[in-house]
Amino acid sequence: MGYGDMACNNPDSKIPTPNLDRLAEEGMRFTDAHAASSICTPSRYNLLTGRYAWRTRLKRGIVWEWDSTLIEPTRLTVAGLLKQSGYATHCIGKWHLGWDWTMVDGKLAGPQLPFGQHSREIQQQRVDMGYRIDYGHRIAGGPVDHGFDTYYGVDVPNFPPYTWFENAQVTAVPSVVKPDSMYGNPGLMIPDWSLKAVVPQLTRRAVTLIETASEPFFLYFPLTSPHAPIVPNKPFRGMSKAGKYGDFVCEVDWVVGEVMRALARCGKADNTLLIFTSDNGPEAYPCDYEGAYELARTTGHYSMGHLRGTKRDIWEGGHRVPFIARFPGITPAGTVCHQLVCLGDFMASCADIIGVPLPSGTGEDSVSMLSLLQGRPDQPTRTHLVYHSGSGHFAIRSKDWVLINAPGGGDMKEPDWFRRERGYTTHDHPGELFCLREDCSEKENLYGDYPEVVQELSGLLAQVKQVPGAGQPAVAGSHESE
Repeated sequence: MGYGDMACNNPDSKIPTPNLDRLAEEGMRFTDAHAASSICTPSRYNLLTGRYAWRTRLKRGIVWEWDSTLIEPTRLTVAGLLKQSGYATHCIGKWHLGWDWTMVDGKLAGPQLPFGQHSREIQQQRVDMGYRIDYGHRIAGGPVDHGFDTYYGVDVPNFPPYTWFENAQVTAVPSVVKPDSMYGNPGLMIPDWSLKAVVPQLTRRAVTLIETASEPFFLYFPLTSPHAPIVPNKPFRGMSKAGKYGDFVCEVDWVVGEVMRALARCGKADNTLLIFTSDNGPEAYPCDYEGAYELARTTGHYSMGHLRGTKRDIWEGGHRVPFIARFPGITPAGTVCHQLVCLGDFMASCADIIGVPLPSGTGEDSVSMLSLLQGRPDQPTRTHLVYHSGSGHFAIRSKDWVLINAPGGGDMKEPDWFRRERGYTTHDHPGELFCLREDCSEKENLYGDYPEVVQELSGLLAQVKQVPGAGQPAVAGSHESE
């Protein structure tokens, strides 16, 4: 979901988001919040661990079908941290961080495949592997092995197996080959699997959990929408002026409303921190809809808003995401925060909220944003942030400056009409430097004009790569003393 999809972020949005707008009115809207990567798997790893995913074996891309788990067995997650402090911890939705699947011969599937790699040849290996999986075997390496008490959902909505997961099992063994007419990678599904049923079913489960969960509880609710398959249900079709993608975002907004209403109904709203965000920018690749650029050209709806870039890109539109936090009694209602924050900061923030230090070697790249949530949005907590593109390029943000350590910030090709409309031009520099205070749309590359800034940020990037947490103020986190 793009920064510009949410109406309260973008006055020109063609998508009505009344529930998200109300959430912003009741809480704090962040204008400079970022996923650490412009694609989903590494963003999710960063959110749950407070660590940059490029410090793992995943240096680019995502985990694919049957890849083993990305989160290390001994790595403490947000769920594990909260569980240690007495919270019931639950995950409902899309996992996409790998599993340790067992084959019918008893061997693990992951080591048989090139981890995190994808090509036509490798894809066929993955398709073949799907017929060798023992679907009745316990699936290790998932949410319940990483701090969650319970899990219900799907791994990835467009990856096999097309079935429901509950805790460390599938609820039904997939036995039917997915028809080519159904969106998604080839593989097995349960009979009558419905793509449109996924979001409503996940929402029902989340609402039930909220209404019945003992306190305190933590719910991580990663939606499958508005990621492809773009399958808005009937009540939402035609609700937006941004095609079926816009209608699907309307369904996301409905989900947010259902969560808010459930919290209010059971008297938990006033004692709950509720956060809404996205794991990367909007999809530009035409999959089962036209993609963000063509949607902009035909409807006038710009999912990236005034930003440059989309999913996979290192430009701002690839990773600057919608972010709203409502924390009654703690966060002043109707406020806007312009400070730099990252999804990975959730780890240190939770430690601060419950009043425990993060153990050494945990949440190394996380910085607490509790002071911002407490109504001090004028006091920065994070001094810099490293971004990572889908293809593995780095960028580093420090105050108003962002340095892209590559000749360009685009993994995806910008259409010529879009470049003309925005005034983007070519250059022959080895990198890009932008002053976001004056040029948030990243039009003017200042790489050749400020060599001293390039040198300073290059040095800082090298330092952060070597030393987790380098350069961040010690008072901004909740880590134990080394």
